[in-house]
Amino acid sequence: MTQQNKIRICVAGATGWAASALCKAIVKTPDIELVAAISRSNAGKNLSEVLSLDTEKNIPIFATVEEALQVPSDVFFEYTSPVIAKHHILSALRAQRQVIVGTSGLTDEDYASIEAAAHDSGRGVLAVGNFAISVVLLNRFAEMAARYMPHWEIIDYASDKKVDSPSGSTLELVSRLAKVGQPITTIPIQDTKGYPETRGAAINHTQVHSVRLPGYIVSLEAIFGMESEKLILRHEAGSSAEPYVNGALLAIRKVQLVKGFRRGLDSVMD
Repeated sequence: MTQQNKIRICVAGATGWAASALCKAIVKTPDIELVAAISRSNAGKNLSEVLSLDTEKNIPIFATVEEALQVPSDVFFEYTSPVIAKHHILSALRAQRQVIVGTSGLTDEDYASIEAAAHDSGRGVLAVGNFAISVVLLNRFAEMAARYMPHWEIIDYASDKKVDSPSGSTLELVSRLAKVGQPITTIPIQDTKGYPETRGAAINHTQVHSVRLPGYIVSLEAIFGMESEKLILRHEAGSSAEPYVNGALLAIRKVQLVKGFRRGLDSVMD
């Protein structure tokens, strides 16, 4: 493969837990080239040295998206925090980049603005709450279940250090279930005796419960119930970021064909 055929990518949040694993994989991938990175705490340094990447290439780290976008690239991979993510994404679209969103915590209102910007720019945005194949399958199976089992709730587990609640994976699942329909709640939440807040938060009509405790990494549980039977779909993440890498590499290759806004890795899978 020639240098010209490589997909050039800028990674925002490149020194983070999941993004650093992705960067280490990219430099070993022949069809993708890492050309720039964003990390405020490491601005001005060489990402190859900061992450001990298996390459001698100088990959400049910038403090801002405006600086990073001065480097020619094809894809902008957003992997920072919900505080700055929307600004990064809109800036990348204005700069005519294809965008992948791996940051969790963005709201439906944020995504509405991003979708409009993608449409106006003529570029594509692929928002993925979780790149793990097990989560992709959970989403697919949950959509199938919701068509036949009209009662469901979601439990979202994560470390006590996770700032956003619920997780991006949960928000993506809720969004997908909302397209299937609304779950049946036998007793309306407002009629709950005692403490109605213990029934969780209603997001797109689905009750969501978020647990934040030491010992958890990331887990997602979709529970479907019917009379005398129930179905539990559960994703469990380990301590390694590796399960997310293959899905992220797939997203980088597939986003080239995206126009407008898509949500979920399976939206670009065959």
